[in-house]
Amino acid sequence: MLETDYLVIGSGIAGLSFALHAADHGRVMVVTKRSVEESNTNYAQGGIAAVLDPTDSFEAHVQDTLTVGEGLCHKDIVELCVQGGPLAVRELVERYGARFDEGAGGGLDLAREGGHSARRVAHAKDTTGHEIERALVAAARATPNITVLDEHMAVDLLQLAKYGGPDACFGAYVLDEKSGEVKTVVARATVLATGGAGKVYLYTTNPDVASGDGVALAYRAGAAVANMEFIQFHPTCLFHPHAKSFLISEALRGEGGILKLRSGETFMERYHPMKSLAPRDVVARAIDAELKRTGDDSVCLDMTHLDPGFLVERFPAIHAQCMRFGIDMRTMPIPVVPAAHYSCGGVVADANGRTSVRNLYSVGEAAMTGLHGACRLASNSLLEGAVFGARAAEDVRGIESLRPAQVAPWYAGAASPSEEAVVITQNWDEVRRLMWNYVGIVRTDKRLERARRRIELIRAEIREYYWNFKVTGDLLELRNLALVAHLIIESARRRKESRGLHFNADYPHKDERWARDTTLRRGDGPDPA
Repeated sequence: MLETDYLVIGSGIAGLSFALHAADHGRVMVVTKRSVEESNTNYAQGGIAAVLDPTDSFEAHVQDTLTVGEGLCHKDIVELCVQGGPLAVRELVERYGARFDEGAGGGLDLAREGGHSARRVAHAKDTTGHEIERALVAAARATPNITVLDEHMAVDLLQLAKYGGPDACFGAYVLDEKSGEVKTVVARATVLATGGAGKVYLYTTNPDVASGDGVALAYRAGAAVANMEFIQFHPTCLFHPHAKSFLISEALRGEGGILKLRSGETFMERYHPMKSLAPRDVVARAIDAELKRTGDDSVCLDMTHLDPGFLVERFPAIHAQCMRFGIDMRTMPIPVVPAAHYSCGGVVADANGRTSVRNLYSVGEAAMTGLHGACRLASNSLLEGAVFGARAAEDVRGIESLRPAQVAPWYAGAASPSEEAVVITQNWDEVRRLMWNYVGIVRTDKRLERARRRIELIRAEIREYYWNFKVTGDLLELRNLALVAHLIIESARRRKESRGLHFNADYPHKDERWARDTTLRRGDGPDPA
């Protein structure tokens, strides 16, 4: 059995921000499925939004967030996060050594992205997340109080209620993917910072690790989850058979990129007054509608009217990746399609990351604080991770330890090594395909009902497999992925309107009677097993 003060599951900006702050007053263990660098944060391109220009204001950033959030943002959380933005950026630079691009007149160079009324996005070229992750990982490795267990994956949370105590968490069972051993990790506070669930969809901008693990862990432990129907589809993913869902940053449109049909005709003016800079949900639905109308397999993002030297200087990684596939954005439009990108829902958490289960916290994309509402404003995600990771670290200072006198080790029972791994790959593919076809950008009651029936059958197969065979990382991811898919389907079925990222063709208009969060708990939602 391993013991620590704080167990962090996940190693992106939220988890590492928590770890670095909490290390000031306790021992921290960070569990991460792959290498510590592998996270959604590492792939974030655009930047981190904060009020850093004297001509900008907190009020404007708050209003932009509320506008894009379509009436479901929690205003107090939005204000708290926005006001914490400048400190969070300064800390990344001054405490951890993140290197952001500087402007010609000194200070940080600030970009503008969709939905923003001002230039307020600090960035490091077009690999901002990679630079932030580099800085945080280096700081974590240099901090004696932080231990990182890479190639480890949480199986389930340790619940005091199963020992006759109150509803509290005191750690997790963790699979060592290298040895196959399941370890017992006991902690005073457990923090879910596992990022999003993009891999629940067939096409996504997310890395393979984004399988919704934190939401599944929390839901099985009895924590409330909310707003799982609001999945953000990024409008511009590179369309190429060998590109494997490479994101084309919104910052390209922020710098003047124009969306066009393959014929060269512009179309966004028909959908929103901000045209190509409209909020992501509007742009994604517009592209989806145009593809269905024209029969084309992609639209284009045209940058050819901009200075070629500027494009290479500002977007070196995107330029290099496009060139790999024979696309020179200086002289030809970039073919793009929407892809699943960000989960606005997650584990219900307050301003300090506390969930409905004692001593269990959730921060970053795995959490639902009310910051994003029905649609996330661009570049508010890295901001969220930094602000709430630090707040949770302060909240756990001096937290009471709740644990049983004796902790039961992991028991595998009669489970045997699997000889039918094809069950995992088959169900993995089927979950992602049915979610894309039935629970994608545009939904209907009939599609959602089809998805519900099929996911229940798939989860029954997974459940049987889980209890009969020894756990592996692939099996755990599939188990979590299928549960999260079920939660998304059930949440979408319950919302009888269209709002933000949730569009149901049977209820195409917003209905103020539904201006509330969609909350699910074990017992009133899908079977958590």
